[in-house]
Amino acid sequence: MIRKWVDAWKEAGPELERIRLREVREEDTLESLRLLARAFNHATSSCPPDKTSGLVEMQRYFAKLRK
Repeated sequence: MIRKWVDAWKEAGPELERIRLREVREEDTLESLRLLARAFNHATSSCPPDKTSGLVEMQRYFAKLRK
């Protein structure tokens, strides 16, 4: 069952990559930025910045797992 799943993704992978690349090429970047600008401005102006991004805590957790 797992082998079939892996084989299906191997077969689909190249076509999915072609679709992804076509979508990236056809994307209207300026329109996307215009649509996202309001949400970005809201997030950066109304939400106080966190003291940390969480990456430090995540790395600390991973370090504990290694021990």
